[in-house]
Amino acid sequence: MTPATEADLAVVSAQLGRPVRDVLGIAARTLDGTPAVVSTAPRLADGTPFPTFYYLTHPALVAAVSRLEADGRMREWSALVEQPDGVWAEQYAAAHTAYLADREAAGEVPEIAGFSAGGMPLRVKCLHALAGHALAAGPGVNPIGDLALSEAAEAEAPVRAAIGRWPAPAAR
Repeated sequence: MTPATEADLAVVSAQLGRPVRDVLGIAARTLDGTPAVVSTAPRLADGTPFPTFYYLTHPALVAAVSRLEADGRMREWSALVEQPDGVWAEQYAAAHTAYLADREAAGEVPEIAGFSAGGMPLRVKCLHALAGHALAAGPGVNPIGDLALSEAAEAEAPVRAAIGRWPAPAAR
């Protein structure tokens, strides 16, 4: 994560169509340096617990991930992680633990202790959160985030322009 400049915050506000709130830093950038993922404080300034530590902001990425959700990938990929003794479940649980550690390093919030984002560790609920985590952590940390980014980059030129080709998780 890098500190967010005033220029970064202006870009992210424009990406979101609203003022940013409680941004701790830029967790991932596109190839040209544009903010793609922000890290948000685990407790907002108004006191509200906020479990989504990694927030996907780049419009091309948000749109591509929205299309994956609309195409039913959450249901399809939930089946991968619901196998209790499977490698997917093991790696997804490790992603959950990594996400929690990152957020807790920014501040502990008892109300959300143990809750990460995106449905981890038992189901796939929000590909935006999982893709944001994958971009922030790098390939190989969040297998479902990696699947989403890989598929989006393969299918959509604006995503490839933003992040390049994203490696798919190794065959399991």
